[in-house]
Amino acid sequence: MLNDEISIENIVDLVYYKINECVCFVKIVYTRKEIIMYSVTIQEIKDEFELVNLTDEIDLKTIEIESPEVNRPALQLAGFFDYFDSERVQLMGIVEYTYLCKLTPEFRQETLEKLFHYKMPCVIMCRDLDPHPEMLYYAKQRGVPILKTKETTSEFMGELLKWMKVQLAPRTTVHGVLVDIYGEGVLITGESGIGKSEAALELVKRGHRLVADDAVEIKKVSHTTLVGSCPELIRYFIEVRGIGIINVKQMFGVQSVKDTQDIDIIIKLEYWEKGKAYDRLGIKENYMDILGNKVVCHNIPVRPGRNLAIICESAAVNCRQKKMGYNAAQALNDAIMNNAMNGNH
Repeated sequence: MLNDEISIENIVDLVYYKINECVCFVKIVYTRKEIIMYSVTIQEIKDEFELVNLTDEIDLKTIEIESPEVNRPALQLAGFFDYFDSERVQLMGIVEYTYLCKLTPEFRQETLEKLFHYKMPCVIMCRDLDPHPEMLYYAKQRGVPILKTKETTSEFMGELLKWMKVQLAPRTTVHGVLVDIYGEGVLITGESGIGKSEAALELVKRGHRLVADDAVEIKKVSHTTLVGSCPELIRYFIEVRGIGIINVKQMFGVQSVKDTQDIDIIIKLEYWEKGKAYDRLGIKENYMDILGNKVVCHNIPVRPGRNLAIICESAAVNCRQKKMGYNAAQALNDAIMNNAMNGNH
């Protein structure tokens, strides 16, 4: 049994404290222009892609990779080592393998000795090719693991790059709620207690899917794409003031939740201010910067009687329409201008 000093409220407060502490730390880091380097181990790559390890004596868990890129050492096998990215994963396909086969044993040994003089994280043989004995010798001598896959070089390279881009992407954590609405990732932000979780709960009830509540982990996987997810500790949970903690997956089923979602639009909730001018046309887009990517942002005033769920749905559909080439505000503006030019009243 837990002692009297530990309660669900204390645990939730501790979780939120840790999350907020993390958010503050990330903000400080980016304010100072510092770069946080993330890494993956060779063991993680082996497990993810079901690779065969040909050098069992080398511990894959101790070798980390920070670069999300790969390299095919064709030029290096030919003796050109200028700008050689040895810190990247090295892939060998049928081209590199055939070239090595055509070399004399003495020259092949010399070539591989020069290659393995560089400290590479690993070498992956594609198309189920077996490495030459000289390669295994120098790999074990230098502590460079050699792995093997049945996939073609191009297919495996594409999958590996996509996976590493996500795993090693710059990231941050923001306070908000992320919901998949009609396939559009809607990040709802605003002050604590303004109604973000309640709006998300209503959206789930209307058939949309929850990705994260309270803390949204965001990864920059490209210059145009941000992917949001939820910390594993609080995944599928929503806190509703007056009710407490709700497990959305258990209450509404697996169809109501999602693990990751691209962020397409931001809805910033703010308390209604009398006399403040709010955008009523939507011709000019406002943006919020997250990790260097600009995301369309709508400031939505909150007051009694406004249905936030329907507003979020409308914003998502409007965003989808603009992607498909239709802008309702621009269409109305063009119609008014044409009408005025034609002299109609």
